[in-house]
Amino acid sequence: MATATANKPLTVAELCAELGISRSTFYDWRAKGRAPRCLKLPNGDLRIRRTDFDRWLNSLEDAH
Repeated sequence: MATATANKPLTVAELCAELGISRSTFYDWRAKGRAPRCLKLPNGDLRIRRTDFDRWLNSLEDAH
């Protein structure tokens, strides 16, 4: 079951909680093209694949 949970896309609320940011910050980043890739469901809800989230986080690493 752990694999199924790890592969389940994150909701915007889950991503915001993990990063400690507000929803408005997430949507601001998204509007500016700075948020991780999102999936838009037919009902308009957004989901973020864990792999896309991890890749996005790694891209923010400071090399210094």
